[in-house]
Amino acid sequence: MQDDMILETISVTKNYFGDKSSGVNNVTIFIPKGKITAIVGESGSGKTTLLNLLFGLMQPDSGEVFFKEERILKREEKLQPAHEAMRLVTQNNQDMDMNATVWDSVRSGLRIGEIGVDTEGKKITDSLHMLDIFPLKDQPFGKLSGGEKQRVTIAKALISKPEVILLDEPFNQVDATYREGLQHDIRHIVKEWGVTIVLVSHDPAEILSMADELIVLKEGEIVENGSPEELYNSPKLLYTAQILASSSQLTADEALKCGIKSKRGTVVVYAEHVKIGKGFGNKWTVKQILFKGFFEELIIERDRVVLRANNYTKGKYTIGSKISITVDDYFEFGKWETPARSLPKGL
Repeated sequence: MQDDMILETISVTKNYFGDKSSGVNNVTIFIPKGKITAIVGESGSGKTTLLNLLFGLMQPDSGEVFFKEERILKREEKLQPAHEAMRLVTQNNQDMDMNATVWDSVRSGLRIGEIGVDTEGKKITDSLHMLDIFPLKDQPFGKLSGGEKQRVTIAKALISKPEVILLDEPFNQVDATYREGLQHDIRHIVKEWGVTIVLVSHDPAEILSMADELIVLKEGEIVENGSPEELYNSPKLLYTAQILASSSQLTADEALKCGIKSKRGTVVVYAEHVKIGKGFGNKWTVKQILFKGFFEELIIERDRVVLRANNYTKGKYTIGSKISITVDDYFEFGKWETPARSLPKGL
């Protein structure tokens, strides 16, 4: 293992009930130390299975998992230093006592040798302040909001300063109001404490704003990996483009109606790539308007071709409005097409 890597899997396979379409297959990954690595993919792609293998909750059918060159065994078989160096935070708070106070909940994350020592109170206090939940210290865990509960579970995981924290859908039950703040806090913790974070998520907004590295899973196999910027701006696969952004998938013929002369069979256009009011002639009809906070996403249609477009002048258009567009970027996938396509007049 390289010095800057902390977790590694070598050709790991884990299936359920002999079904090769379940779990993960022949997966090799390298998790960098002191970074945030996000595992992404559609439901059933094997994300949580991979997380559980890294944590030692499961033993692979074949292949090996390593923490700092030490092979990780299943936790039920043998307790290892690697197990103590990692903490897992689930999305359903299944290991939390709903009646315990926030203070006692975080205290329960201390290692046995740390309980009752003079520094116990300071460690609890530091963890509570790190997640900005010290004022909640006397509140019962079960009475907290989803976002507050998640902060407590992360504080509990952090209190013994593990080297790795694994997060399974960490923002799934967190209100949008608190999500950005929690993401900021996690990045701050990584910077200040040097903790390595591995998280599973289905939300592109979460992973693009947080992760240093992305691992894209499809049907239990890694199909792409790299930085968020690389995969978002230059996806090699249609699957990746669809996961990471609000987009429209078009055939080559449909793309022509958007002003795109594609050389391949499938075209993907991100909503942000569609510019409204810059084409010739109002050929597109607004079919639906989706509120997105500081902007709207318009669903527009022309000759049975449907596009998504971001509109930053909220309220300017109504359903049924006629607009013109241009597309300033797109991605091509699939089989190569023969040339000789011509653009329609007026977009």
